[in-house]
Amino acid sequence: MKNKSIEFLRNNAGPVIQYRLRKEITGSLFAQEEGRLLDEIYKLPYFQLVQKYVKPDGYIGSGMHSWDNWRGTVLHETPLQDGETAARLLCYYAIPKEHPVVANFVKAMRDEQTLSQEFSYIPPEIERYKNRFIGIENGNCLGALLYTMQAILGYGDDYEDLVEFQQIALKGFERVLQISSLDEILKKRKLPYIESDEYFPNVYTLETLAYTKAWRTEKNIQMLADALNHINKIMKPDNQMHVKVKSRYYAPCFALVTPIRAFDPDYINTITYRRILTEIAMLGVGEQVGVIKESMEAIAAATDDEGVLKMNLAQPHNKRYSPMYIKYPTPYVDVRLEQDYKNGRGLDCDLMFWAVQFENLVEAVRYNQM
Repeated sequence: MKNKSIEFLRNNAGPVIQYRLRKEITGSLFAQEEGRLLDEIYKLPYFQLVQKYVKPDGYIGSGMHSWDNWRGTVLHETPLQDGETAARLLCYYAIPKEHPVVANFVKAMRDEQTLSQEFSYIPPEIERYKNRFIGIENGNCLGALLYTMQAILGYGDDYEDLVEFQQIALKGFERVLQISSLDEILKKRKLPYIESDEYFPNVYTLETLAYTKAWRTEKNIQMLADALNHINKIMKPDNQMHVKVKSRYYAPCFALVTPIRAFDPDYINTITYRRILTEIAMLGVGEQVGVIKESMEAIAAATDDEGVLKMNLAQPHNKRYSPMYIKYPTPYVDVRLEQDYKNGRGLDCDLMFWAVQFENLVEAVRYNQM
């Protein structure tokens, strides 16, 4: 069935999936073909937009996971004018880390003077940059976001600060293993919260570990597998948690305070759940994690004779969560690689590539290839 899926993608997918399929999965990408496919990717409208938003200092757009407008002034003409969204597109399109757009962006994110200037365009960003490391222990700060974007662009293991952040991310998962209920670490006033210096995992600490290698030992991988299973054992679906930063309370970005949902083709009510499953698989935990094993079984059951993964998109559901309506690679959506869903088999290709990628990551662990 996997071979049928790969053949389907070869016959129907656009340049991003063709490139990633051959480079990451089949290992059949030769230099001449790589150059041709990259040239096609560089001509895609979204990559062209990102290039348009590159500043002379290398930074892309304005801010990062930031304001779209400020007191009537539009700051982002498209979501790709935000630093995080731009970084995600470069990552998902597999733009080589040596490409000037990527390399110069990372250089800008590591330069104090450049960052200070870039985060001074509106008053809230000045304060946000000043306090960028408050909440680093649970990934709920600008510093964690800047580190994570560097990691997904391929620069997570070459810089001391990012290697240290990997250790912080591990401590967040270790903290989960020390509790039998979220209530053990929550404080309550108007809202349930943890202090900014409490260790806890969130989407950015997970993502940093997924895209880096320096932390990887058998012991750490086993600890992560145990922690992820423990989350699904102890967390309740209605859990709520905020992070207290000075006198304010923030909802952390997808902190892992509720059970992680395995893939289900008939269930669509969670933002980014396919992306989260992929990043868990990227940790090298394989089927030691229950939701990974369950997802593998669900994918196999939902794949038709043509090798295409089918989801029940006709059911009533919030459009914000639907694969059909993903447009830009914002923090709040799963990954979309095909440019067009209106014609052809774009959505089928995106869903099928995810399934093939996911299976490949799990099989790599099974055969000790990660």
